[in-house]
Amino acid sequence: MKTTGGKLPAIDRALHPHLIARFRADIAALWPEGERLALAISGGPDSLALLLLAHEARPGMIEAATVDHGLRSEAADEAQLVAQICQALGVPHQVLRVDVAEGNVQSMARNARYGALTKWMEQHELCILATAHHADDQAETLLMRLNRASGLSGLAGVRRQSAIPGDQHSGTQSLIRPLIRPLLGWRKADLIALVVDAGITSVQDPSNCDDAFDRVRIRKALAKADWLDSEAIAQSAVHLADADEALEWAASREWEECVQVYPDQIVYTPVAPRAVRLKVLARAIDQLGSQPRGGGVARLLDALEAGQGGNIGGVMATIADAAANKWTLQPEPRRRQSS
Repeated sequence: MKTTGGKLPAIDRALHPHLIARFRADIAALWPEGERLALAISGGPDSLALLLLAHEARPGMIEAATVDHGLRSEAADEAQLVAQICQALGVPHQVLRVDVAEGNVQSMARNARYGALTKWMEQHELCILATAHHADDQAETLLMRLNRASGLSGLAGVRRQSAIPGDQHSGTQSLIRPLIRPLLGWRKADLIALVVDAGITSVQDPSNCDDAFDRVRIRKALAKADWLDSEAIAQSAVHLADADEALEWAASREWEECVQVYPDQIVYTPVAPRAVRLKVLARAIDQLGSQPRGGGVARLLDALEAGQGGNIGGVMATIADAAANKWTLQPEPRRRQSS
């Protein structure tokens, strides 16, 4: 990419036709024909590759946004660089500035980012958001979750399609917008090469090299372990996602056949294997207004299977009928305040 004075950047070389054809195949089942697509573009090589591919695959059908979290002084200039690239391509673009709450920086920045993107999509009547997660991201996610003893749902990694995080709680609309990741089958090196070949200089976020973050340490370890195949690891996550989908189907049947829902409690008489029970139990707890981590649900399941009860996130689980193996879940009674 070349810039001269106040002129817009010029995209030096067109993308190779086989790359565009590959991307069109990837989006065929994710991005309906005739639907405009929202792109989250940070200015890094991954997201710029997504921008170029989507523009070439379906010109005139995309809009882009860049979120400035205000955490780095360089972020504003990087957002403007993306704006210039989008203007050169003829792609509508907007910079979204957000404030990040205190706490876990990455988690809070993620929440702020998706909140801003959702509001922007509402304003522009965009129904599908695409991000540039790729195969290397998927491999890192799988290894991080293995290191945390995650269950099957966690090990399935990021999905090619899901809901935008927090979207069901946003605005006044009940619509839950899809979040698609069409680059999950692409390697990061291929995306970097695509952007370089187009003559564009991408930005580099220094947090991607900060060892304070688990993902960065995993990324560096993967780079040193040449015997590990990131693409194969990512494909394993796809297989795990398929298995998790099958368990979800089985859990739905278990719910229909073995769960009774009452106004003040849920009664579960389990018959399915443990992995299915875990999902049904998590769903029951969720319906009672709590969203505990998977490890907590697993510990509660252990207690119930041992004939004991337990509490989790404001939900009390008890053995209603030991002979019939019947469990009851209900909100914990409010504690009386001493006078």
